[in-house]
Amino acid sequence: MTTPARSILHVDMDAFYASVEQRDNPELRGKPLVVGGGTNRGVVAAASYEARKFGIRSAMPIVEAIRRCDHLLRVKPRMSHYKQASQILFTIFRDFTPLVEGLSLDEAFLDVTSSVKLFGSPENIAASIKTRVRQETGLTASVGVAENKLVAKIASDLDKPDGLTVLMPNAYREKLDPLPVRVIPGIGRETLKRLARIGVSSVRDLRVAEDRDLEPIFGRFTQKTRDRAAGIDDRPVVPSREEKSISTEETYDQDLSRPADMERELLRLTERTAARLRKASLCAGTVQVKIRRADFTTYTRQRSIKPPASGTNQLYTITKDLLAAWLASNPGARVRLLGVGCGKLAPVEQGDLFANEHSQNHSIIDETVDEIREKFGSLSLGRAKTLNR
Repeated sequence: MTTPARSILHVDMDAFYASVEQRDNPELRGKPLVVGGGTNRGVVAAASYEARKFGIRSAMPIVEAIRRCDHLLRVKPRMSHYKQASQILFTIFRDFTPLVEGLSLDEAFLDVTSSVKLFGSPENIAASIKTRVRQETGLTASVGVAENKLVAKIASDLDKPDGLTVLMPNAYREKLDPLPVRVIPGIGRETLKRLARIGVSSVRDLRVAEDRDLEPIFGRFTQKTRDRAAGIDDRPVVPSREEKSISTEETYDQDLSRPADMERELLRLTERTAARLRKASLCAGTVQVKIRRADFTTYTRQRSIKPPASGTNQLYTITKDLLAAWLASNPGARVRLLGVGCGKLAPVEQGDLFANEHSQNHSIIDETVDEIREKFGSLSLGRAKTLNR
């Protein structure tokens, strides 16, 4: 029995963070712009299309970006604005189908198979979404339309910005075969080098390569990788994506050398991470500290929490212990980045009304601080320990 063809859209906003900034500030329009990199030790979070002409990309060190474009403009991220725009986007998506799988604030898969009777062909639905996105947010989106997630994602990138590409099986050979092999998910930099050594540089090369050449590289995933190169993908659109981890990190203008300074910054990061947990009504089963030395060597230290918790003091007690243990084995280390992450997340359960504060997943003080910051801003209230002296 043949499975009916699906209709999948991949919607990807164009240079989302940078586009929001250019929308809100006309002086930035038409100019090379990056979001992030507020210091010369930071990295690019997003780059406008004008900046991309200079080869600037996200995750690039800001120093390299400036080297490529000496008149580059920089703005600090405004996550609240991006989240607000994202909420509008996902409301639009769900007006067409409940099967929306969010990949990030500005990217999603939509299964519109059952929506065509109401809204017309998948291409018409894609066009309608693009129109509404422009009208309601002032931004542009690129959309790929295909019978599966893999091809829809590839298609959305073929005509950026503001594109709409339909890619059906009868055009796979023509459209997919010439593309560089890096468009196939799971093929990273090192794998690309190994493929280049056996003469595989395009999707077609991968599709027709011999098993004896591919198996040393992909092992038991050889057939799945070849299927991807042929445009075969049976993954469903999964509308409920549980958050697997919550983390916060920061790169510092000057390396941290004093343990007291590291503890102060660690407390700030723990506060932010714990607040995000509580806002999402989640508790953490593990907490992790990320440490990057001045020489870019990166370390992680992790500990389980039983029972799971979201209280700032509880998490900070653990993160401080993890940092202290690391410093004991790395005396005199200079640190350029610190991060705090929480994993094994679970929904908050109603606690025992008669339990003491230390057995609760967070305290009354945490709740009060969260409420004040929600109302008056994150800078309205802070712990004395986090102040620079």
